[in-house]
Amino acid sequence: MTMKFFSVAAAAAAIVAPSTNAFAPISEIRIASSSSTSQLAVSSAPTPLAAVGNNANERTPMRQGSYVALITPMTQTGAVDFPQLRSLLQFHLESGTDGLCILGTTGEASVLTMAERKAVLDVAVEEVKGTIPILVGTGTIDPEHVKEQTLQAIDCGCDASLVVTPYYVKPPQRALIRHFETMADLGLPVCIYNVPGRTGVDFLPESIGKVAGHPNIVAVKEATGDVSRVAQIYDACEANGVSKDSLLLLSGDDGSTDDFVLKGGDGCISVTANVAPARMHNLMMAALKKDTDEVERINAPLMRLHQDEFCEANPIPIKWAIKRIGKIDCAYLRPPLDELSPDYHGLVEGALKEAGLLF
Repeated sequence: MTMKFFSVAAAAAAIVAPSTNAFAPISEIRIASSSSTSQLAVSSAPTPLAAVGNNANERTPMRQGSYVALITPMTQTGAVDFPQLRSLLQFHLESGTDGLCILGTTGEASVLTMAERKAVLDVAVEEVKGTIPILVGTGTIDPEHVKEQTLQAIDCGCDASLVVTPYYVKPPQRALIRHFETMADLGLPVCIYNVPGRTGVDFLPESIGKVAGHPNIVAVKEATGDVSRVAQIYDACEANGVSKDSLLLLSGDDGSTDDFVLKGGDGCISVTANVAPARMHNLMMAALKKDTDEVERINAPLMRLHQDEFCEANPIPIKWAIKRIGKIDCAYLRPPLDELSPDYHGLVEGALKEAGLLF
């Protein structure tokens, strides 16, 4: 299994090649890891952002595997529950989660203040910095707010930003291209988030190919559920002279993640990983090895959970599920969302039992 690593230390538009003191593209500075597995690593040479933010010159590269789309635990009064956030982060470290995706849709980022965002990011950096990549949701509808949130993530010492296509306003492809390149120019590596079911706009493979050459665009979270997108995106990259090895493709649809990776994807950003982190890590490792029997063995008990955790709007069901397995005390969500309807408690509980997470 070949592992991809993407330098988040290479967070500027180019990397200085020490032997020539000239700028070299990321693809030219990959070196082989000394581990027994054939892994790809990238130079951790300081960048122009080395002086910006806490540990900004020690960013952890994004890599293949299972990223958890983490919830934000709250008290019954709606305050962020920081002790339980720390507990969840340690749970994921112990369970082998490969990366942290924080302050995304599942984390209720749209109803958190900038001060609350900073506090959450500070805790994440304190708990997991340097162990697993910290990918932060900074996307929203207004580009100025995206910039504000991205700069905050840089200052907090995070590793990469998850930038969703601006929703509701339905920008044309040329505007989306400009948007992602502008955010990548800020210096923090970008994972593009394409989820047309929520945003109303689809960032097409052809457009992804056009931006994939930007040295700070390192990944795509593809949440259409269409696994044929893997080949389409890679073809578009190659049509634009960009090696497919320069871009991580991560599934954002738990129900099709196994096929996505078997067809050449690199991993997932998973809601299911909130309650089954070790399973999702193992699933991704098996899929990356193309071990279809092991993929089936691991994933079959999770299939109902992949579906039923969306019986109401995410993150309503998964937050209740995390409470039900005893990892948080409260399933409170801020308005305009609400806690899971009792009508669905049995459904989600049944999915947890089928997955072997309740007995």
